[in-house]
Amino acid sequence: MLIVIEVICSDPAEHQQRVTSRSVDIPDLKLPNWQQVLDHAYEPWNREHVIIDTAGQDPQASVASLIRHLDRLAAGRNILT
Repeated sequence: MLIVIEVICSDPAEHQQRVTSRSVDIPDLKLPNWQQVLDHAYEPWNREHVIIDTAGQDPQASVASLIRHLDRLAAGRNILT
């Protein structure tokens, strides 16, 4: 079974702050600037998927949210037994 996970940040100000303050640890990797992020074409998913909204939460909380979603899917579909 394939589970599609979409990670978003629904708070535009927080999203912009994340984009403009991130650093890169891979030599010569060029990160997009905020305008490039805004200009990027987004195609909404047209199939069932899990959405994790990271706005207002740290990475640990986002992972916990994802695990809760996956646990619910597993319980409803008996996929992890």
